[in-house]
Amino acid sequence: MAGKRRAEMMEETRTKLIRSARRAFSEKGYAAASMDELTAEAGLTRGALYHNFGDKRGLLQAVVDQIDGEMAARAQAVGARAETEWDGLLAEGVAYIEMALEPEVQRIVLLDGPAFLGDPSQWPSQNGCLQVTLQKLEGLIAQGTVRPVDAEAAARLLNGAALNAALWVAASDQPQEVLAKAVEAFRVLAGGLLAAPG
Repeated sequence: MAGKRRAEMMEETRTKLIRSARRAFSEKGYAAASMDELTAEAGLTRGALYHNFGDKRGLLQAVVDQIDGEMAARAQAVGARAETEWDGLLAEGVAYIEMALEPEVQRIVLLDGPAFLGDPSQWPSQNGCLQVTLQKLEGLIAQGTVRPVDAEAAARLLNGAALNAALWVAASDQPQEVLAKAVEAFRVLAGGLLAAPG
């Protein structure tokens, strides 16, 4: 019983720190966010941050993982509403790119994340997205909708295209214009995977 309560308290502490960091990173950016301020806002100490995340960078990783997971779930929900599996796969990629316009996603995941955590394609959350795309492409190849190419290669290229398009939108001075170009190019590139009609 005591072990269960301790685990619940630890999870509650992690949740408070992530919520506070998410707000601070979104409003001020990772570099300007003060560990003392964000831990005080959560009603905790720096010690709690170090114990749960190792350091501020570990906390950023947890925040990025959470937001990236939410992005993936939202994109999959958009894809699930499409008429066909192929249209759903395209809709997921487009939805991911469009999220680059959202201030929290833009600042934390697409600007500060790569700057402080390195290559986004190596993040654990991106690997989860890759596996979902891979499974969908394997199904589309089996149906004959997609050409018989290596499914992993195709999944990596599709996910990479969506991620790089989102990074481009986030870093742009004219994100709406860039978004339109990026989405059009993403659709054209992805369309090259389709099997020839008939």
